[in-house]
Amino acid sequence: MDLFSLKNKRAVITGGTHGLGMAMAEGLGRAGAELVITSTTPSKLEEALKHYRSEGYQASGYIFDVTDEKAAVLNVKKIEKEVGPIDILVNNAGIIKRELALDMEVDDFRRVIDVDLVGPFIMSKLVAKGMVERKGGKIINICSMMSELGRNNVSAYAAAKGGLKMLTRNLATEWARYNIQVNGIGPGYFATSQTAPIRVDGNPFNEFIINRTPTGRWGNPEDLAGTVVFLASGASDFVNGQIVYVDGGILATIGKPANEK
Repeated sequence: MDLFSLKNKRAVITGGTHGLGMAMAEGLGRAGAELVITSTTPSKLEEALKHYRSEGYQASGYIFDVTDEKAAVLNVKKIEKEVGPIDILVNNAGIIKRELALDMEVDDFRRVIDVDLVGPFIMSKLVAKGMVERKGGKIINICSMMSELGRNNVSAYAAAKGGLKMLTRNLATEWARYNIQVNGIGPGYFATSQTAPIRVDGNPFNEFIINRTPTGRWGNPEDLAGTVVFLASGASDFVNGQIVYVDGGILATIGKPANEK
């Protein structure tokens, strides 16, 4: 359907070399978008680009740290010159530091905030300048259920993702007049290589997630594709400042008691 087509659109996906970032990039590619992948690791980027191209997607890559403003300025200009105007930005690059707040070093806290919150601000500001001139664009921030909930050991991550939710709403407020839509996606618990060790029968956390999720399963990375295509396409032109939680219903319920079948 033309409403969801991304043909002749260019999409920058930060950190799109693996996991959920790669799944979203592939969704955008299937909808017709040209992919621009950023990473800080040359070997991972090279491997990811081989994969995208083998699947038939048009893809290029750039190496830089989204928290480095000077590097981001240089590379956004290079992308616009070498690839073309950026129509879609997916702020996916992120890190997590699992440590109790009482034990966490301030430098570690700051690093998480820098990557997960300051990085999206830097990239959004830079890319939005061209979108303002062209009177249109889509920015998608990858938030989290921790944008709404707290949990042990993730104080920095929750602070960053909560801030990213409000940054999303504020940028939507400022840039809507230029026909720029800024929205977010909040993934739930997904089956990725990182979660593979705990997604086994008998693991307490695996059982907790399955029992806590109304759909009764972990999400598959492909479950994010439809949401990111929707928010990147003309189908969402009057959707702005929203966070779409793709979580199987976790945030909709308090959960079921342990003795409930």
